[in-house]
Amino acid sequence: MRFDVPLAPFTSLSVGGMAEKLMVCDTYELVRTTLNGAAENDVWVLGYGANVLIADEGLPGTTILMRTQQMSRKESTIIVDAGVWWDNLVQFSIGEQLWGIELMSAIPGGVGAAIVGNIAAYGQAIADTLAWVEVLDRATNETRRLLAADLHLSYRFSAFQEKEFSQYIIIRAAFTLHTQPVKQVEYQAALDVAQMNGYDLQTLKGRRQAVLDTRKAAGSLWDYRSPDTQMHTAGSFFRNPLVSDEIAERLMSFDETGRTAESLQLMNKIHGGTGKRVSAAHVLLAAGFNRGQAWGPVRLHPDHILKIENTGGATAQQIYSVSQEIVRTVKTSLDIDLIPEVRFLGNFKEASS
Repeated sequence: MRFDVPLAPFTSLSVGGMAEKLMVCDTYELVRTTLNGAAENDVWVLGYGANVLIADEGLPGTTILMRTQQMSRKESTIIVDAGVWWDNLVQFSIGEQLWGIELMSAIPGGVGAAIVGNIAAYGQAIADTLAWVEVLDRATNETRRLLAADLHLSYRFSAFQEKEFSQYIIIRAAFTLHTQPVKQVEYQAALDVAQMNGYDLQTLKGRRQAVLDTRKAAGSLWDYRSPDTQMHTAGSFFRNPLVSDEIAERLMSFDETGRTAESLQLMNKIHGGTGKRVSAAHVLLAAGFNRGQAWGPVRLHPDHILKIENTGGATAQQIYSVSQEIVRTVKTSLDIDLIPEVRFLGNFKEASS
C-alpha cells in the first residue's frame, strides 16, 4: 500500500489529484485482501485511466489499480482477467485465429473498463461476444457469475453503470468467439485504408492493420506504457445522441468530410446501432464550436473535435468546466442532451448560475 500518490500519471488526460491510498493489484487474492481492508464507501477501481477525469482534490480512501493478467482459451472461448490491457486480449485472440473482437483493436483501457462501457468500434461491440462476467460482491465478500444477458448491454452502457450494481467489482470475463468471420467490414474509413494499402479484410491480420492505421489517422492511439509521447485526451468525450430523423438530417449537413448522407447514416448506424444516433462531432459543430477552439490549456483537438485535450498544464477542473459549457450550450442552442462518455471521479465545482 502506497500513500498520497499522484493519480495524473495513471490517466490519459494526465490530470488529477492524489490517491489517499493506492494498491496495484496483480492477483485476484490481492484485490480481495485490499477490499477487505478498505472502508465500505471509499473504494475506487481503475484500469488504465483512459476514460476518466479525476478531480484535482484527488480520491479519498483506497484506489485499486487492476493489473491482473491471466488469459486462457477453452475451445472458442477466451477467459481473461479484468486487469488485462484490452488490446492484449485482441492480439491474443488473433494469435488463436478467433474472430469477433479484431475490429476493436487498440481501443485503450482494460478489459474490466471495456465491459463497463460496452465499448464498440467499426461494427463490433463487447455485447456481441461477451458470455459472462465474474464479479466480487462487496456486500457478501463472495464471487458471482453474471451472464451477459443480465447486464443490460446497449450503446455505451452496461448495468455496471447503475447504482444497484455498484457493489460488484469485475474480476474476469469470458468471450465466446468464432473460428470464421461473422461480420463484414462496413465502416468506410477502414475500407478506404484497406483499399489504399492492399490489406486483406478477409484475414484477421489484415483487419487489425486496417483498424490500426485508421485509428492512427484519427489520433486515437494511446498506450499507457508511453503516455507522454501522445496527446492527452480521453478519446471521444461525449456519447452520440439519439435524435429524430429530421434533426439527424440537419446535423449531418455540418459534416466536413464530403461523405454522402447515405454514407454518414451507415456510419451512424455502425457506431450507435441506428442512423438516428448521430455523431456528437456534428452536434458540436452545429452548436457553434470549432476544431482547435481553446480555453487556455484546454482545447478541442484541431482534427477531432470530440477529443477534449490537455495541451499542457490544464487542471481537471478546467477540463470539467469546458465539458459542462459544451453540454449547456448544446442544450440551449439545439435542445439536445449531450451525455459525457468520460467518467468523472471525485468532486468538481459547478458553474455559478
